[in-house]
Amino acid sequence: MDRKNKKPGVIRRFISYYRGHMKLFALDMFCALIISAVDVIYPIMARNALNDYVAPGAETLRPFLILIGAAILMHVVRAICSYIVTYWGHVLGVYIETDMRHDIFSHLQKLGFSFYDKSRTGKLMARCTTDLFDVVELAHHGPEDLFISTVTFVGSFIMMALINWRLALMLMATVPFMLAFVMYLRKQLNLTSRKVKESVAGINADIESAISGARVAKAFTNEEHEIEKFDRGNEKYITAKSMNYKAMGRFMCGMEFFTTILKVLVLGFAGILIIKQRGHMTSNDLFVFLLYITSFTSPIRKLAMFMEQYTAGMAGFRRFTEIMDTEPTIFDEPGAAELECVRGDIEFKGVSFSYDEGRRVLKNIDLSIPHGKTVALVGPSGGGKTTLCHLIPRFYDVSEGSITIDGHDIREVTLRSLRGNIGIVQQDVFLFAASIKENIRYGRLDATDEEIIAAAKAAEIHDDIIRMPDGYDTVVGERGITLSGGQKQRVSIARIFLKNPPILILDEATSALDSATEAKITSALERLSEGRTTLVIAHRLSTVRNADEIIVIDSSGIIERGDHRTLMEKGGAYKLLNDAQNLLYGGE
Repeated sequence: MDRKNKKPGVIRRFISYYRGHMKLFALDMFCALIISAVDVIYPIMARNALNDYVAPGAETLRPFLILIGAAILMHVVRAICSYIVTYWGHVLGVYIETDMRHDIFSHLQKLGFSFYDKSRTGKLMARCTTDLFDVVELAHHGPEDLFISTVTFVGSFIMMALINWRLALMLMATVPFMLAFVMYLRKQLNLTSRKVKESVAGINADIESAISGARVAKAFTNEEHEIEKFDRGNEKYITAKSMNYKAMGRFMCGMEFFTTILKVLVLGFAGILIIKQRGHMTSNDLFVFLLYITSFTSPIRKLAMFMEQYTAGMAGFRRFTEIMDTEPTIFDEPGAAELECVRGDIEFKGVSFSYDEGRRVLKNIDLSIPHGKTVALVGPSGGGKTTLCHLIPRFYDVSEGSITIDGHDIREVTLRSLRGNIGIVQQDVFLFAASIKENIRYGRLDATDEEIIAAAKAAEIHDDIIRMPDGYDTVVGERGITLSGGQKQRVSIARIFLKNPPILILDEATSALDSATEAKITSALERLSEGRTTLVIAHRLSTVRNADEIIVIDSSGIIERGDHRTLMEKGGAYKLLNDAQNLLYGGE
């Protein structure tokens, strides 16, 4: 199936996030229109007041006071609109930001192991947080500033032309030079903004890595090395930010120069008109015209700010779309069926697998595992044992061949139903920074407290939990750091008891534990394995002697299979591994 549908342009994709908030967007634009209208109309009102009601010989103040009252009312309305734009406009930006963050987080949940194998956590976090800050600034201020600038620019020019068309044309003649300047630096601003984003993402990744590996750094007394590595990332940030500010400085300095020179030119030209062509322009007209210069150049200054927001925001949005455009490699095929009433018969038919079209990890594996049986996978490291087990829940897809469960090709059933029938206990247990109760409940989110306690008892962790200060409400810390290795392992086993899947994968679940803890965990795993199809990846062969079948696998494929006694009598690779471990561990 071709899942690479043609994507709309970046701008169209950005605009699409306004669709769910059009009422708020329309209110923001309407208030922006009112603000622009007041800014355009007020100077001409001042001109009329000066020419008609403040001229020598005016008979009454009433028309002038009415005009002043109208001006005050206009600015009260403008203030209200400014509040709405400031508050609700920013709320609109926050809504768009949360929509984008929801989309990228949801998309990250769909991406497979192969994506996370190549991605750094800190950089992914930056895509979901800091990158979106600049995007939301653009989402709020971009359309609003562009709209206000357009209305104010056009309106100011019309008003100035009504006052004196010669001055207005002279002013307009300078606009192409200002716009050429803006476009000249646009590319540079865009490039430097993107480099800043990349450097910040790198810093986030370094921080995440350093915090996660803080204990390793301290154990090897490599704190200074970590600081130096972080400082190198900081230097890259300084360089990128300096280049960005240099481009921004040129931009703002040039805009300030154009605006100032423009006022000087208008003053000079208008002075000539007043002196040489009396009647064509008055000092009042010049005063109002100078007011309009601010309104006329303000949109260009806003355009400068918009360009800065645009380059930063679109750089962030492009990084956002890079993630969103990453297609999941593992997905439900059209018409995928639910895997129901699972017995647990697993069959590998000619299965081969390689990562990224590189060296094959598995070659032509044929293996049948009857339901309810325990099969152990043993062999040298790098032989593909873990990879073989990761293919069953479709963490990766086979390169060749097929895997079936109860006769159903796992690629033809939904991922949710497939993985819902498989439980995995790994050596490297991950626990969330939450309570023990919530970590166990992760196995089945609708479980009751009584079911959680029953699962903990089955995993032989209940007694340890009730001795803790807060019992089941004890918070385990980042990655379960407050628990021992054996306790973390038993919490993960309790999770699987709660899930109660018909297929079980034990990946080095008892390695690197002391004998007493291993005995407890082995007892819990034996209860967990009862009546389930179980695959056990084991380094220590003493833990799998009672398996129904032992598969010896290396990089060339399956080299031996049978129960413990048969393989020992055969005197092949399994016996060599067993004898080597007996020498290492003193016989078990």
